[in-house]
Amino acid sequence: MAHRFPRLLPLLLATACAPAGPGPITPDQREAAAVTTPLAEPRIAAEDLHSFARPELARVRHVALDLTADFERHILRGTARLTIERAAGVNQVVLDARDLMIRRVRDAAGETLEHRLGARVEFLGRAVTVVLPDDGSRELDIVVEYETTPDAAAVQWLDPSQTAGGEKPYLFTQGQAILTRTWIPTQDSPGIRQTYSARIVVPEGLRAVMSAEMLTPEGEPAGDGVAYRFEMRRPIPAYLIALAIGDIEFRSLGPRSGVYAEPGIIDRAAHELADIERMMSAAEALYGPYRWDRYDVLVLPPSFPFGGMENPRLTFATPTILAGDRSLVSLIAHELAHSWSGNLVTNATWNDFWLNEGFTVYFERRIVEEVYGVRRAEMERVLGRASLLATIAELGPRHPDTRLQLDLAGRDPDVGLTDVAYEKGATFLETIEREVGRARFDGFLRAYFEAHAFEPMTSEAFVAWLDAKLIGDDDALRARIRPDQWVFGFGLPENAPAVSEEVFGRTEAAAAAFLSGTAPGRLRTDDWTTHEWLRFLGALPDSLSSERMAQLDREFRFSQSGNSEILFAWLRLAIDSRYEPAFRVLDRFLTTQGRRKFLTPLYSALMETGWGREMARDIYRRARPLYHAVSRGTIDRVVGWQGPDA
Repeated sequence: MAHRFPRLLPLLLATACAPAGPGPITPDQREAAAVTTPLAEPRIAAEDLHSFARPELARVRHVALDLTADFERHILRGTARLTIERAAGVNQVVLDARDLMIRRVRDAAGETLEHRLGARVEFLGRAVTVVLPDDGSRELDIVVEYETTPDAAAVQWLDPSQTAGGEKPYLFTQGQAILTRTWIPTQDSPGIRQTYSARIVVPEGLRAVMSAEMLTPEGEPAGDGVAYRFEMRRPIPAYLIALAIGDIEFRSLGPRSGVYAEPGIIDRAAHELADIERMMSAAEALYGPYRWDRYDVLVLPPSFPFGGMENPRLTFATPTILAGDRSLVSLIAHELAHSWSGNLVTNATWNDFWLNEGFTVYFERRIVEEVYGVRRAEMERVLGRASLLATIAELGPRHPDTRLQLDLAGRDPDVGLTDVAYEKGATFLETIEREVGRARFDGFLRAYFEAHAFEPMTSEAFVAWLDAKLIGDDDALRARIRPDQWVFGFGLPENAPAVSEEVFGRTEAAAAAFLSGTAPGRLRTDDWTTHEWLRFLGALPDSLSSERMAQLDREFRFSQSGNSEILFAWLRLAIDSRYEPAFRVLDRFLTTQGRRKFLTPLYSALMETGWGREMARDIYRRARPLYHAVSRGTIDRVVGWQGPDA
């Protein structure tokens, strides 16, 4: 998931330091089942405090969905047929659910099964305990009849006016981290893998796509609508089950890749993503075959809360990457890399999120280096390091969240995840590469992905694997790498590889010249890349005079930039400088896209001023219906949202 924040924000810091809230799930809440012989655990297992499931007793192996999308009521309704594997003597299975209306649970023959709902736990939802037939079977199916609620956190329903085309409604889901339970009653833990199939009925004129093989590309008649069928044959964690429905077209990009988007932006999207096949070839050359058959990208409407989401076979991506010059497609390299780090080998719990994201950032930059050159990859490393240092500075160098292995007990994992997982994790892997050499480290990573394919992973298990397969008896090498300090220690270890600031030499010189009085028009910027513009804006003081801001805007037309990253950086500077001519653009930016990476810093910067608080709350009052629940959950706290009439 492309989820990085350019800075950790004060409100997120306050949340991370706040009292723990509901605390870990208690044994009573888990409603432990009687057991004589537990199921065989995966080779690597960990207790997940963000799930009620008891996978050692009864585990979901397959989910078969049969759902109808009701765009009038904003609900999904139908059934989830769950294939359960249970240990000998176990007579119940525990599922995760949040804000679901469960109508009935039955066995494969149609007989009603008793089910109980546990107490509601903040952001976790409720345990659903289903009493299983006492027939001695080790594998059986149960069918849950249910419907979602209109405010299910994973599901966003868009009116036609919120789409690019403006004529047809849209729906998309976002399951990471623990939101799949708001639209599917299953075991919602990254350490529990399950295959899935689906039949999705949608209104005429709309198309459904999922993170699975599409069995009916043209759909099939289904009463007043059209049914689409899907199948994912490889086991995945529940957070990677994803659905989108809308006015969606497809454009092939190569023999095993393509792009989906609304008709009005499909040409732009196909142009922007034309390098996907090159990226796939580069990735496979590094770390082994792509295991998911196809790699397609769905460019979503603007309210999608993240840059991208690595749903297998079908990355969900924000339209803010459509810059026109392919300068922002490292995000696609990131999501593609997740096909190995995250989707293939997955963090067992969200405490080990860095195993997904740190590996992926490292892998992403290797792909970028191969496809776009060393200089561009190094620019991204430098910008990433600056972001990491800013995050650590705001958290404090001894803050628990500066460790790679986190302690998220009692916290919503979506709130507790910061840039540390991404950039510190990648820097740790760069440290290992420096000490053992790139060729040897590539061989190690390739073997790691192969040996642990379709398995969960913990920090402790990775460190043990590193010790066994790479470090061995070489105590001097272990002392140079310091794996325990990196994974379990605070801050950025002093043995982190340096980044090459020289790659931005001319950018720094231009910023210094401007600050010394040189007119913007005399700066040599004709061949600058997006990364250089970001570095230039980042090198300027936190506040400039309105006159100097106007000079920059007249010369470089920042307020009219079609590059979302550059425009975001400019608007952040405009807030800090109180440059009022840019506020109309700021209003439009905040009310036309919902990417949390952009929203959170901009709203926070406004709220940190005395004059900007009313502006922030006014914009948010109008923009909030556009945003996905993930973004609303963060920005509600930033602006102190208490309702539209507050």
